[in-house]
Amino acid sequence: MLAWLASLLLLLGTITLLGAFVAIKNLSRDLPSVDAIQELTLSEPLRIYTRDGQLIGEFGAERRATLRYSELPPLLVQAFLAAEDDRFFEHPGVDWQGLVRAAVKLALTGEKSQGGSTITMQLARNVFLSNERTFTRKFREILLALQMEDRLSKEQILEIYLNKIFLGERAYGVGAAALVYFGKPAGELTLGEMAVIAGLPKAPSRDNPVANPQRAVERRNYVLRRMHELGDISDLQYEQALAEPLVLRPYQVHVDVDAQYVAEMVRAELYAEYGEDAYTRGFTVTTTLDAGKQNAATAAVRQALLEYDQRHGWRGPEEQVPAGQWSVEDAASLQAVFGRHRPVAGLEAGIVTAASAERIELLTEQGPAQIAPEGFEWARLKGDKALQAGDVVRVQRDGDALRLVQVPEAQGAFVALSPDDGAIEALVGGLDFYEGKFNRATQARRQAGSGFKPFLYSAAMAKGFTPASVILDAPVVFDDPALESTWRPENYGGDIKGPMRLREALVQSRNLVSIRLLQAIGIDYARDFIPRFGLPADRLPHDLTMALGSAVFTPLEMARAYATIANGGFVIDPYFISEIRDNRGEVVFRAVPRRACEACEAAAGDAADPNVAVETGTAVAAPDVAAAAGPDADAPQWTPAPRAIDPDIIWLITDILRDVASRGTAARVRQLGRSDLAGKTGTTNDETDAWFNGFQRHQVAVAWVGFDQPTPLGRGEVGGRAALPAWMDFMKVALDGVPEEIAPRPPGLVNVRINPETGRLAAVGDPDAIFETVQADHVPEPEPEQEQQRESGADLQDLF
Repeated sequence: MLAWLASLLLLLGTITLLGAFVAIKNLSRDLPSVDAIQELTLSEPLRIYTRDGQLIGEFGAERRATLRYSELPPLLVQAFLAAEDDRFFEHPGVDWQGLVRAAVKLALTGEKSQGGSTITMQLARNVFLSNERTFTRKFREILLALQMEDRLSKEQILEIYLNKIFLGERAYGVGAAALVYFGKPAGELTLGEMAVIAGLPKAPSRDNPVANPQRAVERRNYVLRRMHELGDISDLQYEQALAEPLVLRPYQVHVDVDAQYVAEMVRAELYAEYGEDAYTRGFTVTTTLDAGKQNAATAAVRQALLEYDQRHGWRGPEEQVPAGQWSVEDAASLQAVFGRHRPVAGLEAGIVTAASAERIELLTEQGPAQIAPEGFEWARLKGDKALQAGDVVRVQRDGDALRLVQVPEAQGAFVALSPDDGAIEALVGGLDFYEGKFNRATQARRQAGSGFKPFLYSAAMAKGFTPASVILDAPVVFDDPALESTWRPENYGGDIKGPMRLREALVQSRNLVSIRLLQAIGIDYARDFIPRFGLPADRLPHDLTMALGSAVFTPLEMARAYATIANGGFVIDPYFISEIRDNRGEVVFRAVPRRACEACEAAAGDAADPNVAVETGTAVAAPDVAAAAGPDADAPQWTPAPRAIDPDIIWLITDILRDVASRGTAARVRQLGRSDLAGKTGTTNDETDAWFNGFQRHQVAVAWVGFDQPTPLGRGEVGGRAALPAWMDFMKVALDGVPEEIAPRPPGLVNVRINPETGRLAAVGDPDAIFETVQADHVPEPEPEQEQQRESGADLQDLF
């Protein structure tokens, strides 16, 4: 009987062992190898470069910063062990005590739990297994953990775990989390910051300090308490870490060139085409930006805004920190202040420690500093404006010198493009992308002001007017039943000058002449002609306010229209993506821009129709990946742009705009020492918008300054004062080494001697006569006495 029972037990034991063996064999069949666990497979981010290879942006579904075990701060490792697995160095990969506790809970309550999950088991689950809570998954997790412990050292397991674990905000691993949340490498984290990161594995998306700061502090305090209980930190360390303020520093990719607005434009385009794959497939995008020009544009806009801001006085410190809330010796209190006042547009915060007429002493994140009187005299810091200890101010660095500044409240935008093919070479959408992603260069539709007048004057010359044509500069009054009051437009300054030639009226930007000119050619004609420059037709007003630039356009749309003047009358499409390659280096998109090409016209035999219809729906040519030119070397690199404006008209308006830049409302341009610069200032009612639109034959640039919510900039803040300085600072860099170039006069134009008062052909021997260029088929009428000479057969050669 006993022998039979022993045989039965032996048989049952054998069957059980065989069953367990088969189960383990089946569960182990498709487990990953330990070698695979050691491989860190990363998705490849989207990287964006200037045309000369400088990084301007990087976007990835995952953020990583891999660290070796020796690079991991010991306290950070201890924080994770205290929070997740304090017996890690004691168990063989499976904490049997924890599993027993989980089994007891199941028996008593009928509920499954995740008890006993070690760091090794978490690594197995998070990297290779699902998060489903089943016994099968748990057994596979145990088997994989045991394999890992058999093949890898504890330090290797921790290194892999701390580099692979998801910690919220697309951060994978402690190195990435340190950068994402605190803007510093892991080795520079404070104890409190380490505890924040160590508290994330339980619920990284819900409990991270960006999504839920309060919950992140609660988890931090739990981790610190566990570290203290385990003896990892002293009483003093524990108390100091608990008192640390939670100060976040948003993650910013280190880039070579500040062009975040364009980087965001590229990201949006690729996301629209590829969805989430845009962030993981390793695309490399080459933009049309020129690094040097982009840097110049950014600096120019920021300096122009600072200068405008300082003209309007000191507004006071950003904050007054009470004496008890900060101390030179208390690094945590200083960090809290600087955390509330992050750098904006390169302007860093400083805490005033002492101030007098001789100097301002302050603390910045870089250490103690001083500002000499020449750096703050503009602010007139006297009386109730005097600075006090604890005031938080902004400083601008110029080498070793500091200047007191304040973050400008006004905004600006800048666009520079090649008029030859529309390549955007520089674009600034605002003071600082990280203070607001609204791209004023492409999204802000603002009244164009007098910058619109060249298009109106071009329309008039296409209808027979010439630069010598005379229009009366005198008051006009319009009674419109649709308006609550009579419209009485004025010139800027309120003066009038009587009869004026069109050249002088545009050079001096006379509003009343522009209104009468629009009356003369007709609103419908103007609305039909002006879109040929590439401006959206649907935004042109149906009334005479159009003459004063009441239509709204973005800076990029204005740049496109001025490019039509600069390139000789061809309409180009602005674009910003030159090429896209995949992670194998193969071209998936290459731009094929429309290019201004006079030689193409000559080769075609006949000039293109200057009345060609122009697409005006958008100012930016979005990349059509499906129809893009591929890597084929024979694919076209560009196509001819259509001519939209007669070259005679273009030459005349350009010639007048050169006068604007030499002796008109933009006469400051002379300081650049070139004769081939042209442009037009623009100022809207009450100095709400300030523009300068200008160009050289191969460079168009548009600068705008204003408030996001239309508000007067202040008396005298016209385009020539608020916006022109940015344009000049940019052009100084952009045209360095570029030879001057002025287009030759077309054969359809002639020079004539005219009376500057009447615009008619001057009398022979008239000492006041001047030369003017006009269309050959629209030569001005002679003066009455000159008409008599013609009838008597006098030689009129002297008239031309």
